[in-house]
Amino acid sequence: MIAGTGVALDAIVSDFVAGAAEALSPAAAPDHWDVIEGQGSLFHPSYAGVTLGLLHGSQPDVLILCHDPTRQRIRSLPDFPMPSLSTAADLYLDLAGLTNPQVRLAAVSLNTSGVNEVERASIIASVEDEMGVPCFDPLKTPLGKVLDAILT
Repeated sequence: MIAGTGVALDAIVSDFVAGAAEALSPAAAPDHWDVIEGQGSLFHPSYAGVTLGLLHGSQPDVLILCHDPTRQRIRSLPDFPMPSLSTAADLYLDLAGLTNPQVRLAAVSLNTSGVNEVERASIIASVEDEMGVPCFDPLKTPLGKVLDAILT
């Protein structure tokens, strides 16, 4: 999704990650979106620093929390259980709020490839009830509610 330029944040000295992210996502007109995808997690001890730098530097207006509902432990770290979605959302919003106090959670994206269609529907409904925002699987479900939530 990079339009001709970009930075591999994994190659940046940690002191400069936030600045590199900020340089890639400057303030823009309201009709302009920067979609920033991070593969790390604030809860993964190996990647939390990069994730925090990306979060602070990009200064997002809107967050979409991503999760795999079948994952019980942080990958490669069996002693680290996955946090609840509400715990994760609260931490991301608190930390993103340091550089953009108006940041908000717009949706929860789930990778439901490990469950059947009936389980997917049940999980999505449960997450929407719990989190109070639209929940979706970008490969399996419609995005209309999510776009509406982002745009409001």
